[in-house]
Amino acid sequence: MTERPRPNESRRRVVALAVTGSIAAYKAVEVARLLVKAGHRVLPLMTASATRFVGPVTLSGICGEPVATDMWDPTYPGELHVALADRADVVAIVSATADVLARLAHGRADDLVAATALCAKGPVLVAPAMHPRMWSHPATRANLAELARQGRVSVVGPVVGPVASGDVGMGRMAEPVEIARAIEELLAGAGDLSGRRVVVTAGPTFEPIDPVRFLGNRSSGRMGFALAARARARGADVVLVAGPVALPTPAGVERRDVETAEQMRAALADALGPDLGGADAVVMAAAVADFRPASASGTKIKKDASSAPPAIALAQNPDLIAEIASKRSGPKPVLVAFALETGDDASVLGYARRKLEQKRVDLVVANAAHESLGHADNRVALVDAAGASPFVAATKDALADRILDRLVTLLG
Repeated sequence: MTERPRPNESRRRVVALAVTGSIAAYKAVEVARLLVKAGHRVLPLMTASATRFVGPVTLSGICGEPVATDMWDPTYPGELHVALADRADVVAIVSATADVLARLAHGRADDLVAATALCAKGPVLVAPAMHPRMWSHPATRANLAELARQGRVSVVGPVVGPVASGDVGMGRMAEPVEIARAIEELLAGAGDLSGRRVVVTAGPTFEPIDPVRFLGNRSSGRMGFALAARARARGADVVLVAGPVALPTPAGVERRDVETAEQMRAALADALGPDLGGADAVVMAAAVADFRPASASGTKIKKDASSAPPAIALAQNPDLIAEIASKRSGPKPVLVAFALETGDDASVLGYARRKLEQKRVDLVVANAAHESLGHADNRVALVDAAGASPFVAATKDALADRILDRLVTLLG
């Protein structure tokens, strides 16, 4: 049986993304895209002057939400700024003009953006953008000092660089990826994994045959990277031990790159510490090679037409998750293993149940190789001591949240 997961709106973090009248406003569209891609709900707001620089339809299309522009919107039955502030975990103003900073510093609420920021229940972040002379003006400096004194507004940027006039100096808005990362940091403080440390492994291992050849597998690392990104977005302090993959590091995640199973073993030992106290949970999404060449050649093995191909003796690699389980003296760290198998659903589940018992882990994510390797989507079942869930097909990001939901329960 296969079921499709329904979005859990109560779990998604919500960002009220406000855009004001600066030529840097076009970068807010990319910030919105990055936040939506990370799985967050983005509620767009625009001042009247912002609409002169970016079309509301563009922002609405990226966010999948209507753009709010008028505090006196007659179609909304209530106080729009209060409703937006209630829904938002973070209010982010991208870009923030000198005028907006002045109004925030003095508690003004004369448009929808300022009123929403004043009513915010959580943190407010601003990404200033203005000409360098405006940024260095004593009034702007005084407003920033007042915002710092109040302690309710975080500032990301600006940076030194060229501005619209062609002048160069401090006042250029920070790049979208930096702004999105700063928003993620604020969101992380309110997630259901806040205060937890999670170690995730991802990708394949490559076991050298000689300096140019190796034994490996087809793991892309996407599932592990999705787990690391979503765990961080839900508040965890995340260490990602990554095999050889060309994927970008998720925002806010500490990444340690390895190549072989032995290197992954060492990285895990370092992250967990001798008593395994370095993590609340270990999620072993990596496809660690079961075998390695018993002896790797120091030089490239040559093809010789006059003789038979060389035989390669294999040695067994350590079972990393079983080793960790054997050292565990209490309920932590919670251990999550993956069972990637060939065969039908029944055989995949049977293997996952045996893995749960033999390796003494808390949860096994069962999936079939033909539905996982090289695919953006996956189809998995979760197996624990209580039984197995139905197989669920979804994107790897959505499945990461489903796995983390179960992890939160196990940690509880």
